[in-house]
Amino acid sequence: MFSGLTLGYFSLDKHSLERRARQGDRDAKIIYPIRNKGTLLLATLLLGNVLVNTILSVYIGSIASGLVASISATALIFIFGEIGPQAIISRHAMWFGSRLAPVVHILIFLFYPITKPLAYILDKILGDELPTMYSKNEIMQIVSDHEDSEHSPIDADEERIVHGALQFSHRRVREIMTPIDSVVLLDENQRLTHAFFEELAESNYSRYPVYSGNPNNIVGILYTKDLLTEDDNIAIMNTKEAFDTSVLRIKPSHFLDVVLGKMLKQKLHLAIVESNAGEALGVLSLEDIIEEIIQQEIEDEDDAEDIASNLI
Repeated sequence: MFSGLTLGYFSLDKHSLERRARQGDRDAKIIYPIRNKGTLLLATLLLGNVLVNTILSVYIGSIASGLVASISATALIFIFGEIGPQAIISRHAMWFGSRLAPVVHILIFLFYPITKPLAYILDKILGDELPTMYSKNEIMQIVSDHEDSEHSPIDADEERIVHGALQFSHRRVREIMTPIDSVVLLDENQRLTHAFFEELAESNYSRYPVYSGNPNNIVGILYTKDLLTEDDNIAIMNTKEAFDTSVLRIKPSHFLDVVLGKMLKQKLHLAIVESNAGEALGVLSLEDIIEEIIQQEIEDEDDAEDIASNLI
């Protein structure tokens, strides 16, 4: 028991146990207070283990002698005192750890006068037990391993999204923006004619950057859903609701997580990427960032609008 519990308890990360306990895991709630004692628990289990092995050796020595006693003690301790219980309990650490918790509490109390001073000295010398921390690549690999396992509820879609979410904050705007040459732009002097609406229907976008003078000078965004309430044959710049001069302007070097935060805060779905000189280089939509996170292209812009609206 002492040998098996030593390996079993200390194969369980106490910070992981704490998280599982907060989530309602019954066994974790029982084990965490014991595992959290750290060095005191270790000293108690090792003292008990040494004590039992010593008693066993003395007992065998009293009924046998010489080589027979040595071989018998070694075999018994190795098979039944070490390798057997460690192999069993290490595979079912949570189960054994929670069921034997009352016994461990009693042992800690009984050995306390001996183990507490020793544990105190070791903690002062060695410091607190360090938490297990994982890099992003390690977390991604853990998620992949869980997805590959038949015992895990994580599926391929969740794996893909988690990978995207962990990577997108290190991506920069320039990596996923749409270059200005590929963007459908509108002149602020464009009039709302029948031919104009036909062109919008062919493009089928919900927002259009509007420029003044030249395409590198973006002055606002046209919202097609608001055009229904506007007068006919007026210039875009003269519309009351459809044309919005509030534009989120970002740099190609900005990180995507920073831009996402700005979009959500300002409730905007489109940003204009500009150079240091103020010239438009491209656009970045909330849909682009969502696609980067979920690692999958959104075919229908309306679907992207629904997702983005829920985010904002």
